[in-house]
Amino acid sequence: MNEQDLRRLLTVSVEDVLPSQPATAGWDRARRTRRTRRAVGAVALAVALIGGGTVAALRPAADPPPDHPVAPTPTVEPTHAGPVQRPPAELTYPPDPLARLADPPAVPLSQRPVRQALALYQPLDEEGRAVGPVRVLGDDGVVRGLDVVTLAPTRDASGNEAAAVKPGVLSPDGRWAAFAQTNEVIMVDLTRAGVRRVPLDGYLELVVWAGDRVLVGGDGRTYAVERDAEAAGTIDVSAWNVVAPDPSAGREAPLIEMTGERGGLALRSRTADDATIRSERRITADAMPAPYQVNEFYGRGWLHGGRIATGAWIVSGEIDGAEGTAVLDARTGAVTHLLDLGRDRTKGCCPVLGWDNKGAVLLRLAPVGLARWNPETGEITGIVRDLRGVVALAG
Repeated sequence: MNEQDLRRLLTVSVEDVLPSQPATAGWDRARRTRRTRRAVGAVALAVALIGGGTVAALRPAADPPPDHPVAPTPTVEPTHAGPVQRPPAELTYPPDPLARLADPPAVPLSQRPVRQALALYQPLDEEGRAVGPVRVLGDDGVVRGLDVVTLAPTRDASGNEAAAVKPGVLSPDGRWAAFAQTNEVIMVDLTRAGVRRVPLDGYLELVVWAGDRVLVGGDGRTYAVERDAEAAGTIDVSAWNVVAPDPSAGREAPLIEMTGERGGLALRSRTADDATIRSERRITADAMPAPYQVNEFYGRGWLHGGRIATGAWIVSGEIDGAEGTAVLDARTGAVTHLLDLGRDRTKGCCPVLGWDNKGAVLLRLAPVGLARWNPETGEITGIVRDLRGVVALAG
């Protein structure tokens, strides 16, 4: 056994006995969070992004999805590639162009449209209310203020509200943004500072881009709205459960839903045009060391090649209901990696926000930071710190 092998064994042994942190929130309230407005509020207070730009475009799978191995970061020596990993006590924050989002807008979008938006950012106060305009970071590094439309908070039938900026609002090509509103969806052409309003019915809360369509959901229904046409109709897929599709796969790629709770978790594949169920496979965590299991998923799931990343409530060595991040094989439904985020966090604190172009998962890491986790190497680093609000990244 050489020195490298010994070091790897010692690392695994230490990881296996690291304790989680004390719990602060009840599991019963957590289970309800995902399907209520509080889940949207938690995601809104979280920083949300869709993959691309500095973040990779999301890649949904065909059914079964193609084998697309994720390359590890070439300059990083793997530190721990075991199935269960944990973040360090302190993150390092290398320089990142997204730090410009902390700057106030330099010019209105109407005066200087973007060629491509890298990110949207809606600052929020501690109670989740919008503070100032949505910021639009262009690929030229200039921050614009979104001045061509005034967005209202989304709301449900019970009157619960959240910011209109949420995971999925920015198109993968960074040229469009779509915002759910009550009885309509607002589509903004960021390259021309143009606005298009599409009347719909109901309390609409969530948006997911699927090719050149926008899936708009809430109030028990989901609409499919064409970006370049007036066509809009309902589609039998849950905007709460659907995994963000891969733009490179085209509009005919299946729509994948993640459903259920522990003992009944499943991946369901539907046809893109009419959402007919094609297949359903059970999600398993057999590869995880005991006692690790997944109780339930929350937030948006994101496809990258043949893998799905999503926030999860998990059973850890310390508690039933810890916060975590899960990576699944979309072909088999097997959970391949878990990031154990411990007990000392609020429920729904840490939704997954996408993938980067090196196969790392991007996630919110409470209270107000973004982090990058490479499941293959175990490396976890910070992206942005002290950025309270909602961020959406595009490609």
